[in-house]
Amino acid sequence: MDAVLSSESRDGLRRAALTQRNSLSKTDVHRRSQQIQRLASELDCYRVARAVALYSPIQNEVDTGTLLDHALSSGKRVFLPRSTKQGFSFARITSRSELVAGRYGILEPVGGTALTAADAQDLLVFVPGVVFDVHGNRLGRGGGVYDRLLAQLNNRNWQIGLAFEFQVVEAVPAEPWDRSVGYVITENGVIDCCMSPSQKSVGR
Repeated sequence: MDAVLSSESRDGLRRAALTQRNSLSKTDVHRRSQQIQRLASELDCYRVARAVALYSPIQNEVDTGTLLDHALSSGKRVFLPRSTKQGFSFARITSRSELVAGRYGILEPVGGTALTAADAQDLLVFVPGVVFDVHGNRLGRGGGVYDRLLAQLNNRNWQIGLAFEFQVVEAVPAEPWDRSVGYVITENGVIDCCMSPSQKSVGR
């Protein structure tokens, strides 16, 4: 697709991806999500990470439940976004029981410990998105929540997008405030967004 820098092209990509994602059956979402989470758990950066940030999926987003359980059982510090009067921030959980539906109906930490500066330095962030490209550019749902969350962190290589294969395009029209990721994982493999074009993907 052409990377035309216009709101129409961004909105068009978003609408097309959401339409296709919303058409998936629960069985298909589960099957593809399990493969994506398996690939994520095999990444060296995940294995060595002491702190991991996940998200609570909605509207047929890639599920993260298996990664959540694995990270908790492995002794990693686990964080998820929670809404506050000031916006969104990451908060730590130690079990699934600490997740409740927030004001947007999305499961988020109740109480919990806020992300510290020390945790932020080591944090491996799994990022949702509607569309990604092979360079790590990302389109979310349009509210800019994750752009603001990722802007608080410094290491792009420790930020990983999770998406189904059809959500990955050659180029996303990026805006100055958009935050990119270092990897994108689909059911077909891991895309290293920092590699040269000839080395771009593993297992694709």
